[in-house]
Amino acid sequence: MKEKHYLSPLIEPRSVGIIGASEREASLGNVLLRNMLDAGYKGRLFAINPKHDQVHGITCYKSVEEVPHRLDLVVIAVRAEKAPAIVESCGRAGVKAAILLSAGFSEAGPRGALLERQVIDAAHRHKIRLLGPNCLGVMRPQLGVNATFAHATALKGSIGLISQSGALCAAILDWAKPNNVGFSAVVSLGSSSDIDFGEVLEYMISDPRTESIFLYVEGIRDARRFMSALRGAARVKPVLLIKAGRHPEASRAILSHTSAPMGDDAIFDAALRRAGVIRLYNMGQLFAAANALFSHFRPRGNRLAIITNGGGPGVMAADRASDIGIPLSEFSEGTMEKLNAALPAGWSRGNPVDILGDADPERYSKALKAVLEGPNVDGVLVMLTPQAMSNPTGVAEAVIELEKTADKPVVTCWMGEELVGEARRKFSVAGIPHFRTPEPAVELFSHISAYYQNQKLLMQTPSSLSHLPAPSIESARLVIEMALSERRKKLNEMESKALLAAFRIPIAQTVVARSAAEAMVLAAEIGLPIVMKIDSPSIAHKSDVGGVRLNIRSLAAVRSTYQEILDEVKRVQPDASINGIAIEPMIQKRNGRELVVGVKRDPVFGPAITFGEGGNLVEANRDIAVALPPLNSFLVRDMIRSTRIASRLGEFRNMPAVDMNALELILLRVSEMVCELPWITEMEINPLIVDEHGAVAVDASIMVDNVSPTADRYDHMAIHPYPSHLISTWIVPDGTVVTIRPIKPEDAELEIDFVRRLSAETKYYRFMNTMRELPPAMVARLTQIDYDREMAFVATLNADGVEQEIGVCRYAVNPDGESCEFAVVVADDWQHRGLARKLMGVLIETARSRGIGYMNGVFLANNERMLKFVQRLGFVLSNDPEDSSVKLGVLPLQD
Repeated sequence: MKEKHYLSPLIEPRSVGIIGASEREASLGNVLLRNMLDAGYKGRLFAINPKHDQVHGITCYKSVEEVPHRLDLVVIAVRAEKAPAIVESCGRAGVKAAILLSAGFSEAGPRGALLERQVIDAAHRHKIRLLGPNCLGVMRPQLGVNATFAHATALKGSIGLISQSGALCAAILDWAKPNNVGFSAVVSLGSSSDIDFGEVLEYMISDPRTESIFLYVEGIRDARRFMSALRGAARVKPVLLIKAGRHPEASRAILSHTSAPMGDDAIFDAALRRAGVIRLYNMGQLFAAANALFSHFRPRGNRLAIITNGGGPGVMAADRASDIGIPLSEFSEGTMEKLNAALPAGWSRGNPVDILGDADPERYSKALKAVLEGPNVDGVLVMLTPQAMSNPTGVAEAVIELEKTADKPVVTCWMGEELVGEARRKFSVAGIPHFRTPEPAVELFSHISAYYQNQKLLMQTPSSLSHLPAPSIESARLVIEMALSERRKKLNEMESKALLAAFRIPIAQTVVARSAAEAMVLAAEIGLPIVMKIDSPSIAHKSDVGGVRLNIRSLAAVRSTYQEILDEVKRVQPDASINGIAIEPMIQKRNGRELVVGVKRDPVFGPAITFGEGGNLVEANRDIAVALPPLNSFLVRDMIRSTRIASRLGEFRNMPAVDMNALELILLRVSEMVCELPWITEMEINPLIVDEHGAVAVDASIMVDNVSPTADRYDHMAIHPYPSHLISTWIVPDGTVVTIRPIKPEDAELEIDFVRRLSAETKYYRFMNTMRELPPAMVARLTQIDYDREMAFVATLNADGVEQEIGVCRYAVNPDGESCEFAVVVADDWQHRGLARKLMGVLIETARSRGIGYMNGVFLANNERMLKFVQRLGFVLSNDPEDSSVKLGVLPLQD
């Protein structure tokens, strides 16, 4: 039996009450009731208004408590000041969900914020889930639900739309109907005071009618749940998103609109890439994507081929591709041979493929066929300008015929208007994206290729660096605690480098001199040449105030430089607090490249890692990539590749390639730092010098702050890292050592081999069939897990250096967030040895520690051994009322 999602009363209500129903023209209550009636709502509809006995032929009740039926949903269309009392009455009437359409709450100032708190308190007290306030409402076209005040209705379809803006919802709906685009559900969140993106996304994941999801986002309240749900959705359904407020001025406007917190747009962009989501930037792109990606488009890469009958338009398309980082395909010898055979001698002999102005449908067809069959092509843009000998409609028909069997995206651009209208209509019927100008056509392809790349990023679930020397987390914490106890949030350079050293990041050793004489002694101990830098908590950029001197080669120069630095800094920044002068060795790497690695704390997504070209021009160059931790090698390499400096890290101007392994390891260690040290709010390693022999952090600056302790050690992270602290060992009575650890993506082969070795009976009881091999999609699902929403433990043996899986258990948190489903399976030769009980003990304690209330299980009724096992664990069994072949089990986890 599939349990209904807890948001079903909101989106699939069987009974609806309209509070404020009215026949007064243009009133909210009138529009709402008319919309529900016109949509053909299939449930029970009630009008509620103390001023009327009847509205539009429907009996009208004085209050929600007088309605002779328990309501799934009420839609509240009254002024803000009346809302708290109405929500209270809904609670007394047993209402399950409410939509609050009114504005005038937090976005309106302190008085509105108080009203909003009163409404939310009442809703929570009565366990009512509340959508809004300041929202458009909800549509479920399949059930005739149009609980909105929009003038446009939604067609039945497969797109789930979630938006913070009611106005944007209305605009999309207005566009969708004449373009024959339908929706499975439309949810306008408004201020998201209770129900937020994460919960509605989770509903869309489980909804079989939703095949793809559109999001319009202004601000995020719960980044962890948002990211967790977004990643979960993107694993199974394409997700497109428009994010407003990319610039500070727009962000301020949004804050007054929704009161939702805003963050750095580059970090938001990094979060979306990591979640496997396509980001769009305007409504035109959204509409184009609706006609493309969600029909039969499936991406495979980002190399674009352009076919055109005019050189100028082809160049325009190529320019736009270059602007947004889309590489043009480099044709193979085989492709060039086919094109040479099919095209006249004057063709462009490259990409764009200019097949000349007299190209007929046959020439277009041959060119497109050759390009589509090419090994270095991931998609094709076919362009046409209506010239004297053109046949726009005939060419369109040829393209449509070839596209039917193509396994690569085909986008079209028929420029002009009168002569190409029929061709565009044919493309619309065939479901092929078509544009009037080259730029949006290239942009659509870029979104499709971004989806392909982001899906690869989505599948990355970084594991721990346990195979490397462990960091000294405790010593790093002591350094931070000492600074905070002295009410300092900026660590000095020695403290900053101490943190790096604790995480095994190579550093240039630094000492601080407090007099010229001490500076000479320390310089002699370190060895000349040296670098001298001002040590001041007041100064962020030492070079800007004359606080850095390089390559000092004599003790006499050390003595004079000491005073020179002090004099210059006091002249430029007279109020600066100065601890002394830092002394460190002069790092001289003839082939070194100066890089910067940093951390910034976003108010929404928490820590983000930055990487790019370093040195004094780091802020001017803006060559910075951003990624959300935790990172793994794939994510690190993707981050490095996205910067301009990446081209200079290989062999460059007679310099050998840098040690990429050393650079990657430093980024992985920085990721580990921000995971394990929630106190870090900002960090900059600049320069990080890398050459063919390794890398060294020459200068470092770290900011810290107090954090409130929570049960979740990774509460500061938007994406839950690999929980290495849950690794344990179990010694069997015969002395065998079993490792029990959270599963990792790298365990795919381990999991495949484990299932392959199971007996047919064990497979049947676990998977309900006796398959020999796990399908690749199931392998990914079982090993690439979201540690915030689920947990899986594998039990392994290490025999002669080869790891073997002997058991696995897992739970997945249900959408209500209060319960979880579990499963356990043990290798046949390890059954009856206590392993299943040990695994379940670890699983139960993990679920309990995370605040989950109940663990549920579904068992075959004839699996007597499993039924006895779970009863011994404390599960209470019951019959499934809909299926006599299974039993249901529940284990309470909290006291």
